[in-house]
Amino acid sequence: MKIQIINGPNLNLLGVREPGIYGSNSFESYLPQLKAKYPDIEIEYYQSNIEGELIDKLQKVGFSYDGIVLNAGAYTHTSIALQDCIRSLKCPVVEVHISNVHKREEFRHHSYLSPACLGVICGFGLAGYDMAIQGILANIPGKK
Repeated sequence: MKIQIINGPNLNLLGVREPGIYGSNSFESYLPQLKAKYPDIEIEYYQSNIEGELIDKLQKVGFSYDGIVLNAGAYTHTSIALQDCIRSLKCPVVEVHISNVHKREEFRHHSYLSPACLGVICGFGLAGYDMAIQGILANIPGKK
């Protein structure tokens, strides 16, 4: 089983960027814990600040992987291109946000991605990635 985690713009700065909102851990320091919890799943990680590169990665894995966990960052609130891409994929995509976007600026309350995703998780910090994997597993026939 393969699951791809994709982080969008500015998420390479986790642990440094606004720790009051995003926490003080980098994603790279969290990833080994996630992999240890799911030893039978090949979990791959990718991050880009560039919308087109995110689309390229989604297209590359979206027809052969079992699921994608996507934190598109600010592109969540602006990208119809990402929504179109997600709709075209064979595997499920779970949208994740580290912060509770509904407690933040109003422009963050709308997601262009949510209608195309299996589910949405927000506000639980890095643990949201684990929850997203659980959601993917719960929706794969024969993997429950």
